[in-house]
Amino acid sequence: MSPVAIALWVVEAALDREITLAEIAARSGVSRFHLSRAFGAATGVSLIRYARGRRLTEAARRLAAGARDILGVALDAGYGSHEAFTRAFRDQFGLSPEALRARASLAGLPAMEIITMDQNLNVPVSAPRLEEAPLMLIAGIGERYRFETNTGIPAQWTYGVCCNADGAGSFEYIAGVEVSDFNRLPADLARIRLPARRYAVFTHSGHIAGLRATVYSIWNNALPASGLEVADAPDFERYDARFDPGTGHGDVDIFIPVKS
Repeated sequence: MSPVAIALWVVEAALDREITLAEIAARSGVSRFHLSRAFGAATGVSLIRYARGRRLTEAARRLAAGARDILGVALDAGYGSHEAFTRAFRDQFGLSPEALRARASLAGLPAMEIITMDQNLNVPVSAPRLEEAPLMLIAGIGERYRFETNTGIPAQWTYGVCCNADGAGSFEYIAGVEVSDFNRLPADLARIRLPARRYAVFTHSGHIAGLRATVYSIWNNALPASGLEVADAPDFERYDARFDPGTGHGDVDIFIPVKS
């Protein structure tokens, strides 16, 4: 099973309690960083948001069916108090548990249903080459995304670095160029220093529309099969003369940091 398939099973088996990214990653056999990237590439949603949404959706389903004891529902969903449950419930659905019970329906609400793996995203990926990259300084346009909102990334295509991930499932994408130093750069440009390190380099060929399937297959199939251990560091895409930004066709190299 792929790390994401295992993670989906682990989440469903733990709907009665809060589960951490570290626990799910340990059960999946990969690092937290690897699992976060693999899950987002596979599902379009962050793992922690998915796990929280599943717990709350099952609790909401019980309330919509008429459960009278809201505190009991909260405790069964792994929340220690009515107040904590109500806060999380409002964040997920935009209304209180009492209001949903009176509504008696989940129709039109952002319920988090069980995700099944999209086998159409599995594509052949060649084995990576290992490359020792020198120190790089990247400056450019930076925006923060969640996996649910990363469709805005293609508007920034140049030299793309995924970095500064947080525990809530968001990350920064910097589209930029390599510079010799950060002095005299405009203040509004994002910048990141990538230390010298080893990367597993995969190549996506064809139209850029297929990049998501390539990234999915790298994180969920090719990397686990390679035996390489992913490092908790930024990964990036390099668009060079082989890629035609006018047509969207060509080769794009995908650099994944790995431990030596």
